Amino acid sequence: MVTRRLFLAAAVAQCAITAEYPTRKARVEALWKSPDGNPNALEATAEGLWVGEQVTDAACLLDWQTGKVVRKVATESSNTSGIAYGGGFLWMAANGPASRRPPRPTDTTTGEVHKVSPKTGKTVARYPVPGGGGVHGLCWAENSLWVTTLAIGRLTRYDVEFKEISHIPITLDRAHGLAWDGESIWCMFSNEYMIQRLDPRNGKILEVIQLNKGTDPDPHGLTMHDGMLYYSDSGFVRGGGAHPGKYGGYVCRVHLS
Repeated sequence: MVTRRLFLAAAVAQCAITAEYPTRKARVEALWKSPDGNPNALEATAEGLWVGEQVTDAACLLDWQTGKVVRKVATESSNTSGIAYGGGFLWMAANGPASRRPPRPTDTTTGEVHKVSPKTGKTVARYPVPGGGGVHGLCWAENSLWVTTLAIGRLTRYDVEFKEISHIPITLDRAHGLAWDGESIWCMFSNEYMIQRLDPRNGKILEVIQLNKGTDPDPHGLTMHDGMLYYSDSGFVRGGGAHPGKYGGYVCRVHLS
């Protein structure tokens, strides 16, 4: 009964959101598989697309046109679920201990953000996520880092030394990817297959994009490039099972209608 109540509550919340705000549907185009096959984090840069791999915890810079590897960096992240690039660093969301590869001494036991050299993969600093628990999304915007601080129900903005600048509330669980368009922050909610565009000053929902649950690739990381949203299908579903669909491991582009 508890599970059913939670399911119904989530359904009611989703219906309320889509009814109240401008909603667009999307057509999702699967582009190419990531180098290691488990992309759970994306960050757009002019040089290329950074992909954080969930199992190997590598950071891979891919060519925008072909998806081929420009650079691949081994990191000390674990169960990577977010990536950002800015301030001269890569930022990796280490979402707890690794569960699909042999453990390493550097693996984290809870959610942390790793500040990493983009050339060597060396960890410069490790920051526990406020409130504890997991962390599923990062993005760099206006010389600051946005983090999905899930345990306290917020998106939190930090400076390059991980000092809090501000935060905004979120209305749904499992915020799983962040993107910046120059004015607004976009947040993927994986359980609902929904992307919300939010006012970074107060968290006000400006519009909603609804993906097709059951037919579209499973949504994880999120980023924006040249006005278009991109996300990734990590190849795993919530709870750790293998993804049953054909798009596991793909980087995808979102076409809005």
